[in-house]
Amino acid sequence: MIPYPARVDDVPGGLAVRLAPGFVIDAPATFDTAWLRAAIGARAGWDSGIRSVAHDAATVSLRLAEEASEHPEGYRLRADGDRIDIAAPTEAGLFYGAQTLVQLLRPAPGDGWRVPAIDIEDAPRFAHRGLMLDVARHFFGVETVCALIDRAAALKLNTLHLHLTDDQGWRLHIDAWPRLTEVAASGSANGDPGGFFTREDYRGIVAHAAARHMTVVPEIDMPGHTHAVGVAYPHLAAAPVLTDDLRAQATELDQELPAAGEPYAGWAVGFSSLRIGDPRVEGFVRDVVAEVAALTPGPYVHIGGDEAHGTDPSDYAAFVRHAAEAVAAAGKTPIAWHEAGLVGGLPAGTVGQYWGLRSPVDGQDDAARAFDGGVILSPADAVYLDMKYDGGTRLGLTWADGPTSVERAYDWDPATVIDGLDEARVRGVEAALWTETIATPADIDEMVFPRIATAAEIAWSPSSALAAERTWESFRVRVAALEPLWHALGIGFFASPEIARVTR
Repeated sequence: MIPYPARVDDVPGGLAVRLAPGFVIDAPATFDTAWLRAAIGARAGWDSGIRSVAHDAATVSLRLAEEASEHPEGYRLRADGDRIDIAAPTEAGLFYGAQTLVQLLRPAPGDGWRVPAIDIEDAPRFAHRGLMLDVARHFFGVETVCALIDRAAALKLNTLHLHLTDDQGWRLHIDAWPRLTEVAASGSANGDPGGFFTREDYRGIVAHAAARHMTVVPEIDMPGHTHAVGVAYPHLAAAPVLTDDLRAQATELDQELPAAGEPYAGWAVGFSSLRIGDPRVEGFVRDVVAEVAALTPGPYVHIGGDEAHGTDPSDYAAFVRHAAEAVAAAGKTPIAWHEAGLVGGLPAGTVGQYWGLRSPVDGQDDAARAFDGGVILSPADAVYLDMKYDGGTRLGLTWADGPTSVERAYDWDPATVIDGLDEARVRGVEAALWTETIATPADIDEMVFPRIATAAEIAWSPSSALAAERTWESFRVRVAALEPLWHALGIGFFASPEIARVTR
C-alpha cells in the first residue's frame, strides 16, 4: 500500500475476502462508483459484471459515518470473510479508502481475486498533497491532464497545480487579452508545437479534478517568466535582461538568447519582466487574475514570483504586492514561490511555496518562514520530478543537485527542511514536473512514476518515528508490489533498478 496507512492490523482469525466478477458494491447514491469498477476491472482483467444492489447483498460497502475518523479525509477499512466495509465522514474519505482497496487486491489461488483480512484506520498527515504540471514549456491537452489527475488521485494526492504561463507560451485563453493565446501559445520549448486551453477546456479539467477530490491551483507566473506576454503585447514587457549569467546559460545549453517580441524556445531563465509601474500592466494583472479566479472554484490562485532576475528588487516588491492584492480582491488566497516571502505587506493568509534545496541557502529559509499562511514544501532536490534518476536517464536535468534517485526522493521529512518552521505551518508537500525535456504523455509517465509515490507517502503517512513501515526498505518492496497495478492501468513507469531488483 502506498501511501502506507496510519494504522494497519490483521483481523484475528479473519478470512480473506474473495472477489470475482459479479461481486456487488453498495455506496451512497452520490458516490461515483464508475471509476472504482474500472480500476478493479483493470487490475483483475475483468471487462464487466460488477453491479450495485441493496446493502444487505453487498460484498463491498461504502458508507458515510461521522464517527469513522476525526479527519475529513480519513477512513476506516475492514475486510473479513465475505464483506469489505469502508466508512468515512466524507466522500473524499470513502474515495481514499476505495483506492486502498484497489491496492490490496491480489490474485487468489485458482480463480478470482482476494483482499486479506485486514483492519485499517487511516488519515493524512498534511492537508495539501500536490502535483504540479508545467504546461507552459510543453503543452499537454485535456485528455493527458485528466489521465494524470486519475493517476495522482490513486495515490491520495488532492491538488493539481497547473503552471499555465512562462517564457515559452501562454496556455489559458483570457477574454480581455485574446492575443495571449492567438499569438503567444503556438510554440513550446525546443521549437515543439504549442497549444492552449479554452475556457471550456479548463472547466473540464477542473470538473474532472473535483470528481477525483482534487483542487486545481492555476499559476500565472509574474513578473518574471513573462516573455510570452511580450510576444503578444510588446507594450507590457520590458526588454530581456541579457546578463553574463544568462549568456552562460545559453552557451551551456547551446541555445539562442531571447529576443524582444519573438517567440522563445530555449530554457534559460531570469531574463524577462513586465513593465513594473505601467498602469497598463496593472490593468493587465487585474484582468487576468479576475478571469482566472472566476474560472476556478478552488480557493487559490498562484502568482509565481520566482527567478525574477530581470526585475529591479524594489519594482519586484511593488509588483508582487499588487498581484497578491489582485488575487485577494478576486476572493482567492494568493500563493507565491518563496522568493516573495521577504517582500512584506502581502495580504493576510498568503501561502508560500518553497522550491529550494533541502538545505536552504542565502536566506531562503527566512523567506519561507515569512508567509503567515504557511508553506508548501517542494524541495527541488527531492520532489522535482524532471530531475534525472541517474546519469544514464534519457530525459530530465540535473541542476537541483541531481540526479535524484528514488531513494533520495524518499529520504526526507517535511518537518526538517526549514529550520525554525513549526510543522503546524507546513501546509503539505507538492511534487513538480517541469517540462523542458518532457514532451509526450509517455515522457510524463517515465519521469513521474515511481517517484511521485515518494511524495505521496511523505505527504500522507505518519513520519518514520511513528510508523514502522515508513522506511525506504519497506517502500521499495511496496512499490514493486504496486507495479502490476500500474501495468494494468497502462502507466509506463521507469523500471528503476532500485525497485526492480526486489521483484527478481
